[in-house]
Amino acid sequence: MGDPSRFWNKMAERYARQPIGDEAAYQHKLKTTQRYFHSEMVLMEFGCGTGSTAITHAPLVKHVRATDFSEAMIAIAQDKAVAAGVSNIDFEVAAIDTMPVVPEAYDMVLGLSILHLLEDRDAALNKVFAMLKPGGLFVSSTVCIGDTMAFFKFVGPIGKAMGLLPHLDVMTKVDLIESQHRAGFIIEEEYQPGKSKAVFLVARKLG
Repeated sequence: MGDPSRFWNKMAERYARQPIGDEAAYQHKLKTTQRYFHSEMVLMEFGCGTGSTAITHAPLVKHVRATDFSEAMIAIAQDKAVAAGVSNIDFEVAAIDTMPVVPEAYDMVLGLSILHLLEDRDAALNKVFAMLKPGGLFVSSTVCIGDTMAFFKFVGPIGKAMGLLPHLDVMTKVDLIESQHRAGFIIEEEYQPGKSKAVFLVARKLG
């Protein structure tokens, strides 16, 4: 399909209008994440979409760097931050697989609804690990379609070639957790409200 940002640029307005699919689960994830916050925390989110989560968290931390590879998503996020009166977020067009690593720069990194869209999950996790300070946290929420729709291994590439679907990593929950362990993370919290729901993980970089 070429540049994956083209797909998400086209989807940005529609994505921004979509209601949250499971509000209770979303609120649970927000509250769980915020339990780890402190006022001097520097937070980074990759795949931030239209910025709703970053904007919600920003008043509780020192600074947020929020990135997405879709220019259209970032433009919407910037407008939303201005409307919300939130000024401690830097929104940036960038992709986790190509952005340079700033070693041990962040107290927490968020990767929400993004790992299953990456071409190389392990490379991204290794990069996140390097970005985190010792003891830092990686918070992720990931659709593990390999557990419920394994046939997407065959359907996904066809849809991607036709421009109808983005890249999809058809991973299982076991695959996801094992990849985090390979990167060096220890899972501290796990939450999945249903078998077909996203797997929410809080993982810590030891050291």
